[in-house]
Amino acid sequence: MTKNSVPPASSDTETQNLHFADILNARLSRRQTMLGGISATTAALFGSLSLSACGGGDDPAPTTPTPPTPTDPIVKPTALGFSPVAHSLADVVKLPTGYSMSVLYALGDPLVYGISSWAGDGSETGASYELRAGDHHDGMYFFGLSDAGAYDPKRSDRGLLCLNHENITQNFLHPAGTSYTNPRPASDVDKEVNAHGVSIVEVKRGASGNGMTYVRGSMYNRRLTAATPMELEGPVRGNARVVTKYSADGTRTRGTVNNCANGMTPWGTYLTCEENWEGYFRRDADTTRADNASLNRYSLTANQGGSFGWSQLTGDLYERWYIAATGATAADDYRNAANTYGWIVEVDPFDPNSTPVKRTALGRFAHEGCWPCNPVAGKPMVFYMGDDKSGDYIYKFVSTAKYDPADKGLAAGAKYMNDGTLYVARFDASGAGEWLPLTTANPALAAFPSLADIMIDTRLAADAVGATKMDRPEWGAVNPLNGEVYMTLTNSNNTLSAANPRPGNPNGHIIRWHEDGGDATATTFKWDVYVFGSPTAAPATYNISGLTASNDMSSPDGLWFDSRGILWIQTDDGAYTGTTNCMMLAATPGTVGDGGAATPTGNDGTTPGVATLKGANPTEANLRRFLVGPIDCEITGIAMTPDHKTMFVNIQHPGDGGTGHWPASQTNPASTARPRSATIAITKDDGGEIGV
Repeated sequence: MTKNSVPPASSDTETQNLHFADILNARLSRRQTMLGGISATTAALFGSLSLSACGGGDDPAPTTPTPPTPTDPIVKPTALGFSPVAHSLADVVKLPTGYSMSVLYALGDPLVYGISSWAGDGSETGASYELRAGDHHDGMYFFGLSDAGAYDPKRSDRGLLCLNHENITQNFLHPAGTSYTNPRPASDVDKEVNAHGVSIVEVKRGASGNGMTYVRGSMYNRRLTAATPMELEGPVRGNARVVTKYSADGTRTRGTVNNCANGMTPWGTYLTCEENWEGYFRRDADTTRADNASLNRYSLTANQGGSFGWSQLTGDLYERWYIAATGATAADDYRNAANTYGWIVEVDPFDPNSTPVKRTALGRFAHEGCWPCNPVAGKPMVFYMGDDKSGDYIYKFVSTAKYDPADKGLAAGAKYMNDGTLYVARFDASGAGEWLPLTTANPALAAFPSLADIMIDTRLAADAVGATKMDRPEWGAVNPLNGEVYMTLTNSNNTLSAANPRPGNPNGHIIRWHEDGGDATATTFKWDVYVFGSPTAAPATYNISGLTASNDMSSPDGLWFDSRGILWIQTDDGAYTGTTNCMMLAATPGTVGDGGAATPTGNDGTTPGVATLKGANPTEANLRRFLVGPIDCEITGIAMTPDHKTMFVNIQHPGDGGTGHWPASQTNPASTARPRSATIAITKDDGGEIGV
């Protein structure tokens, strides 16, 4: 593709991502360095802050948490090597000098031959969206594809790109915008249902080695929608609280919605995560229900109409969004349908005939994503998760089974993700923290009849054990070089604490922690705040990370480490958009404990905050802006080929404020075309690695 060009809507497109082989190689290199004769001083430092792994580490977790001793990882991240991108309010994607982008896969692009290319006027049928790109591209992952059709974590020229379609912008889907009749036309509702979910699409590099195209007509191309049949597995499977008219034995459900961030597994499956699913359901003024407390805790409030009015139509596919007790039993209606949403969904991208599975052992809430620890053979698998609500919690799941690299596919998912312990985090003011178990053995949860009830009502269980309320936990990321875990707290302070120290907090922050003993299964950890989002011009008592015009940000959201140890930070902002559109930054962060104590104020410079522990202030050398998006968009979702030469980024809901026209505006500023959510492919003009 030519620099910053936009291909025709009917063109084919390509991509690739991070792989665990690099993580394991980095870990092996670090082990060899340590065994090869490090100094006594370095050895002493690592005795107090060891390399984190999935159940790994040579030191036992201390019984009394103490602040960590700061130290640099032996395997250092690759240095950044691009000029920072300035703020922008233009209706284009801005990149550093020496980089180019092309649109890879956009709203309405056909996955197969035999259906039309996207017309740009909403004329495509609802049924055709079962085989087209959905809307609001979000979290994604690239899986290298071998010639034999298996997962190849080292392959960069061919792969399967899995990406979420979180939501829709109705006005851009339909010929005449949104239909407001009651009931709405079935054709419109069908299109909206099908525009949600997940895409699995084969991508391939061109013969020249530059650019990616998606392979239209590939046998692997597939859409999962808000109507796709799915299995329920884990402790909730077969429970009376998930019995519906569709599944009288409580083992199945249909569809996945509001898939925001994502995850992957080392056994080659994709994890898509159900975030703000509750708004799709309609509920009457039935406040005498036995499960009323549960419904309210999940924002399924009385007299709720249901997003987009999908429940207005007659017929089973539509009535399932209406959670009233209209029948004689739960098997005669959809009173329990909402209990079949809010889960982590595992997908096998390599088997087009496989049925996705909702893994209920990982809890039910507004799942932003699900990120694995650095895997170690013979140790449990650990997954980290955030509940994206103001005042909700951070979780981790520890498998009962020990990881075997030979395990593959959904059978491995059943082994590691159906049985284990779910924990919720408490962040103490001392800089220590504890993982609190959500199990029937916990006396604080004696009121819950079963583990299934704890999993269905995870938020209520977390309330009961005294977890720390957080400022909207969103994306997480595990550093492949030292196992430390980062999570964005996007904004919206609920309860002030050391972990959420700024009053109001409209610009958010990123928290991080180091598991004690370097063991991802530990029940204690050390933490600090890596960086506080802030405009450059904010008072220094609010901009306590000292951000500058080259790296200031607001509302950090998307988060991802590549295998070189570079952290990519994406924003979903409404507090700084008068200065700049949403953006993506690159960082080479230090380690937990490399800063010190601080007490911030609110953004007025005077309202007192709470004393906290913050990381060392970033500099323009180790945190800088890489990309700025077009008007009204969110920058979200990121993946990269294993050779680090192609990066994939999603531009979500551009122009939804009514003034933008991206991606057509990328090359034609006068365009009045409908905007489209899209995945872009970024390359370096000299063919080198991204970011360095």
